Amino acid sequence: MRQLANNGNKKRRGNQVNKETSGWLFATPWIIGLLLFYILPLVVSIYFSFTSYSILQPGEFIGFQNYKELMNDQLFFKSIYNTVYFAIFFVPLSIISGVALAMLLNLKIKGMTVYRTIFFLPTLVPHVAIAVLWMWLLNPGFGLVNGFLDMIGISGPAWLGSEEWSKPSLIFMSLWGIGQAVVIYLAGLGDISDEYYEAAEVDGASWFRKTFHITIPLLTPVIFFNLVMGVIGAFQQFTLPYTLTQGQGKPANSLTFYVMYLYDNGFKYFKMGYASAMAWILFVVIMLLTVLIFWSSKRWVHYQGK
Repeated sequence: MRQLANNGNKKRRGNQVNKETSGWLFATPWIIGLLLFYILPLVVSIYFSFTSYSILQPGEFIGFQNYKELMNDQLFFKSIYNTVYFAIFFVPLSIISGVALAMLLNLKIKGMTVYRTIFFLPTLVPHVAIAVLWMWLLNPGFGLVNGFLDMIGISGPAWLGSEEWSKPSLIFMSLWGIGQAVVIYLAGLGDISDEYYEAAEVDGASWFRKTFHITIPLLTPVIFFNLVMGVIGAFQQFTLPYTLTQGQGKPANSLTFYVMYLYDNGFKYFKMGYASAMAWILFVVIMLLTVLIFWSSKRWVHYQGK
């Protein structure tokens, strides 16, 4: 009996080892890709940020010289201003409009599936195609937007051709693609139990009170997630402004965003060490903002059952 038990334990251990080995073998391609295309470039970029590496030449160690030069680079600070401006306005507007749209699309009316599909469709369109479409719509000469404004007696601005209106135009264009966030908000709304609303109705609560005392508080975990992702995405804004301006950030560098300038330094001017320093500054800023959001979440994020 004792021998049979030992044989059974050996078989179980052998099966477990085989399963673990198979798991590691299946995960090996992903692990290799992670090490080669994420971890290794990340580590190497730290070293490059302290060198004069330019892709074409190996470069030499120059210490903090790249970081010192950034402090005297006016376009570097201009790109920071443009990026922060975009993040400050886009992230709150995307959350407010996303929650509002999700609440409208959560109503139980006929044909709601069609409406949800319509609002989600723009997220399936590539950003380059969206940029080309909006370049046509916002054209100051023959664009549909200014054409409509002329019909009601308003002289439309130059939009993307105006330093004053270029960033607001980009923010409006970016809001057009919030369908993905709306889907997440809809999932969060569907997770809120009807019992809360029934109890509130018994107490005579109005729609306003139910929204701001039940819906919004219980939706804060989803808002928290979209806030973190929105901040990260806003600070990495690249495709739309790069396509709209053919990489020039015009007019007057009003659409030169941080990642655009980083890309130009690395792959247009071949200042890879300089670009690596910019990348690590961006990493630190995003990390600090993310930590700050997580720290503040203890005060305003509410989970059901807690």
